[in-house]
Amino acid sequence: MVMFNIPSTGAMQPKYLSLIALVALCASLAATGARAQGVERLGDFSDWSAFKFTEAAGLTCFIASEPTKAEGNYSKRGDIHAMVTHRPAEDRIDEVSIQAGYPYQENAPVEIEVGRMKVKLFTQGETAWAVDRETDQKLVQAMIRGNTMVVRGVSARGNETTDTYSLSGFTKAYQAIKKACGI
Repeated sequence: MVMFNIPSTGAMQPKYLSLIALVALCASLAATGARAQGVERLGDFSDWSAFKFTEAAGLTCFIASEPTKAEGNYSKRGDIHAMVTHRPAEDRIDEVSIQAGYPYQENAPVEIEVGRMKVKLFTQGETAWAVDRETDQKLVQAMIRGNTMVVRGVSARGNETTDTYSLSGFTKAYQAIKKACGI
């Protein structure tokens, strides 16, 4: 079992974000079989928080946020969040992922809308990702310029959800992880 200590910066923190970041981190580590050394909170930036930690392959930096509005016909849903992750030692920069809080319907893409940009992500279990690096980079640039991000998905049970994220603080949080990871 890996223990994480996510220290508070003393600033007002987005609701439950430490828990979300920890859940996201554990899911990420479980998927890669990696072990991390303490997670450090880099700061809270309005609706986004920035973190870094070291795993076997090297430094990992990520930002995370919860939706400001989660809509859909469901009775129970787990943690919902969006993340952007940098793993420079693996040449993985600007990886966007969405955690739905439920298993996605198989072969049903997730749609993200930021301003005029619409992108479809592929899913596996409870997580959605862009299909390639170029899409990740375009999505991050749209998030930097945008005000809100809307994520539409379908659960394995066929329930449609619409999650709206504020992009307030996204750019500052993103700059913090770029600096922390030396990008």
